[in-house]
Amino acid sequence: MIAGILAATFEPPSTEDFVYGCWGPTIKIGGFELCFNFITFLVVLATIIVLLLFFVAFRKPKVVPGKFQLLMELGVSFVRENIAEPMLGSHATPFVPLLASFFFFILVANLFEILPGFNFASTSRVAIPLILALVSWVTYNAVGIRKHGFLGYLRHTCIIDAAPAVLRYPLLMPIEFISNIIVRPITLTVRLTANFVAGHFLLAIFFLGTVFFLENGPKTWLFAAFSFPLALAIVGLELFVSALQAFIFAVLSASYIGQAMAEEH
Repeated sequence: MIAGILAATFEPPSTEDFVYGCWGPTIKIGGFELCFNFITFLVVLATIIVLLLFFVAFRKPKVVPGKFQLLMELGVSFVRENIAEPMLGSHATPFVPLLASFFFFILVANLFEILPGFNFASTSRVAIPLILALVSWVTYNAVGIRKHGFLGYLRHTCIIDAAPAVLRYPLLMPIEFISNIIVRPITLTVRLTANFVAGHFLLAIFFLGTVFFLENGPKTWLFAAFSFPLALAIVGLELFVSALQAFIFAVLSASYIGQAMAEEH
């Protein structure tokens, strides 16, 4: 009976949840149409929030910091001590701003997933993680080329000197090239996107399910008693995943930069 009611009246979340119309005029460039929409708004808002956090905290830094300056210093110190220095050692300092930008922007963008009124993370749209991954990709390749030269960097990245020659060139070199040059930005993109696509669907299913059960009278209230606590638990899980994925993206980017700068493969 309940299954019949669900099939008749419940509209489950779908990929349509990720499609938003334009809020203004559309600009056509070649075969592309550009406009400002909800996703763009979330990206701009996340950028503004991150910039304001750093501006307000550090515009007039004090030797004895106030609470907000201290909080942001702890955040930057976390990136330096737990991401940059373990991966980059003595070369960490120049890359702390980039890694901190990755961490804080992704964290703020992710948290929109669980904020009432937003309930959507722009990082669940593949274009946003892809742009971040390309920034990381350009950075670690540029660092590697500057360190080793173009051909030297390709050799450093793709050739394993310790491997037997019979395996080194015909087998391992193409694998290393694909893995290090092509696959890395793809995995950075897919990991971040997939986590928040899944999170969006889980939150939508359990919260919409709770509303549905409550609206259909006493015969389904018992189901709401189970779906709502699960929805709250998933909110807590998404909060953890938001921070975790920001950390993972930043630490992998730092790892790739460190590998590009290393003396030996």
